[in-house]
Amino acid sequence: MTYVITLPCVDTKDKACVEECPVDCIYEGDRNLYIHPEECVDCGACEPACPVQAIFYEDDLPESDLDWKDINAVFFDDLGSPGGAARLGATGVDEPRVAALPPKE
Repeated sequence: MTYVITLPCVDTKDKACVEECPVDCIYEGDRNLYIHPEECVDCGACEPACPVQAIFYEDDLPESDLDWKDINAVFFDDLGSPGGAARLGATGVDEPRVAALPPKE
C-alpha cells in the first residue's frame, strides 16, 4: 500500500509533504508531485502536511480520485526507482494525463 497525490496538487506543489517525508519518496514533476509506490513506507507523515488535502492513503481514495493511483504509478514507469527524490531533483516532466490538464487559474 502507498499514499497517492491527487488533483489539488497540480500547479500548487506546496512541498510541505516533501519536508515531512522521512524516506524521500515524493518526487517533483513539472506541475505535480508524485509518491513512489515502491519507496513509500506508509508512515502517513505527508498527509496532514498537505495544505490542499491532495494526499490520500490508497485505500481511502475518494471514488472520483481512483485514477490518481495509476497516475502516480505510471509517472515512475520510465523513471524507475532512483532511491531518493532530493538526489534526483525536479524531473521537469509529468505523467501524460497530468500534463494534459488545463492550467489552474
